[in-house]
Amino acid sequence: MNPVELIRFASDDEVASAVAKDWLELLSRVPADQSRITVALSGGRVAAKLFLQTAVVCNGNPSPFQRVHFFWGDERNVPPDSVESNFSSAFDLLLRPLGIPPSQIHRVPGELPHADAAAAMEHHIRQWWHRPQPQLPEFDLVLLGMGEDGHIASLFPGLDAAGESPSHIYVATTGPKPPPQRISLSYPAIANAREVWVLATGQGKQEALRQSLNHGGTPLAKLLRMRKQTRIYTDIPA
Repeated sequence: MNPVELIRFASDDEVASAVAKDWLELLSRVPADQSRITVALSGGRVAAKLFLQTAVVCNGNPSPFQRVHFFWGDERNVPPDSVESNFSSAFDLLLRPLGIPPSQIHRVPGELPHADAAAAMEHHIRQWWHRPQPQLPEFDLVLLGMGEDGHIASLFPGLDAAGESPSHIYVATTGPKPPPQRISLSYPAIANAREVWVLATGQGKQEALRQSLNHGGTPLAKLLRMRKQTRIYTDIPA
């Protein structure tokens, strides 16, 4: 199996459309006897386009998501109604339009201090998933973006060892851009997912993607080394 499935498109709009289609197709293949499907959402511009496109394709019909429980790969240390909130974007563009029940939405409490928010989310997931420490959950799908420095979720270059902890699901991190305080899934928690899809789009990211694919020192490269297979959707030219 090729450790990286790289799929190129001409624009981020095409990326969003393709991921929406593939996401719905993936959900249709989950066995009927699996009562819960778990997805960790990304933030960012292309994720917003994905949410919009998915809602359009579904045309208000929530049935493809009847078993889906929504989590977040990362969150900013802001209230849930902030324009900086990853939850707010997903809720406004996808979850509310499709009428997803609150019981299927597991937002990160970004209004708390970021260390407290990470601890609260860790506790919630371990109870919900029945995973005592150090066992990790196995998300069905984790959606990620990639920054110009190759960061994924809120795992940035030079992050201390907390992000690599084999026993933590969520960690408190500090990013180089405002708002700096973040809450992120750890490398091991992401790596343990069944499917990881990276949406690497936008100008200025060609070098980060090149380094990541060539075993460089980026956070994305680190994740790729931890997994047997990862899918990357991109509009970055070869």
